[in-house]
Amino acid sequence: MSDITLVVLCAGSSTRFGTKAKKQWLRIEDKPLWLYVTQNLSSSYKFAKVIVTGHQDEIKYMENFSYEFEYVQGGNTRQDSMQNALSKVDTPYVMFTDVARSCVPQAIIASLIENKLKADCIVPVLDVSDTVVFDGCTIDRDKVKLIQTPQLSNTSMLKLALQTSQTFTDDSSAIASIGGSVCYIQGSSKSKKLTFTNDLNDISCLKPPSNIYLNGNGFDIHPFEENKKMFLGGVHIPCEYGFKAHSDGDVLIHSVIDALLGAAGAGDIGEFFPDTDMSYSGIDSKILLEKIVNFIGNVGFDIVNVDITIIAQKPKITPHKLDIKKSLSTLLQIEPCFVNIKATTAEKLGFIGRGEGVAVISNATIKYHNWIQK
Repeated sequence: MSDITLVVLCAGSSTRFGTKAKKQWLRIEDKPLWLYVTQNLSSSYKFAKVIVTGHQDEIKYMENFSYEFEYVQGGNTRQDSMQNALSKVDTPYVMFTDVARSCVPQAIIASLIENKLKADCIVPVLDVSDTVVFDGCTIDRDKVKLIQTPQLSNTSMLKLALQTSQTFTDDSSAIASIGGSVCYIQGSSKSKKLTFTNDLNDISCLKPPSNIYLNGNGFDIHPFEENKKMFLGGVHIPCEYGFKAHSDGDVLIHSVIDALLGAAGAGDIGEFFPDTDMSYSGIDSKILLEKIVNFIGNVGFDIVNVDITIIAQKPKITPHKLDIKKSLSTLLQIEPCFVNIKATTAEKLGFIGRGEGVAVISNATIKYHNWIQK
């Protein structure tokens, strides 16, 4: 059995990347980048365990993509994520890599493993061919190395090295700080790190996203409650009653949220905002939708359009359609022409027909963020 655990760090915020889609969620054909990288690396060697770290808002969603890996919530920094992952590592050796190293050649993995007994940390590096100036002075470029990942470490040494408040930018510097030994192996220019959007031009192994559209539907229904403000689509509807609900009861927004989550395969509104959580009591549903729109963008989707049917005997919806359309256009960050609002009655039948509440059916279409566009 293997004595090495692979850890792929995917919990970053991608603040330097420059798109609303986080780089770990860019689609490579139909796979998010983190899955593409993890599957490629895990297929190159039979690791004892493969651990993926993810952002706290995305870790549950990540689990939908593969049951082969163990998922661990990341921290605020790379080092925090490493420590969280190390708590699940029980093998003598651990190989850490960053999802940003998207195209690591299999030969690098093989070389790391072949050299694992030579030092406490095995590190791929590149030599520097250009003249190097530091603090205004030219220095010997032969003494300069560009450090890459993955790095293979003695697990016990790495755990010990990270028991400090000092911040390290990679595994080898942490191990070296406590007197551990480091062995350098030849890295590869193909292991280019994806940091900025322009870096995509230099990483040839990444294929563009599939040109597909995903659809989801949502349904919500709420009874009326006297002496409460009514909101539909984030718009105040003047009347003497609102909706009975844990939040402000905006039945339209709740329906749209479920449609978006359905299209992304991300569950439903109750999983994100449970009615047992008192922090959501009476909350403005626009805030909930903004959170979901942000989530949809982060995990690699663009919203294409929504089509909404409001079923209400009362109040009259038609006078408010334009305001609702404007509100949703802003909240969804799409043009008004991609928001369609329809209204109908229940022909005085049933719960809605008796004027006791309102129901809304929504359909949403999303697509993969096209990162190949310049």
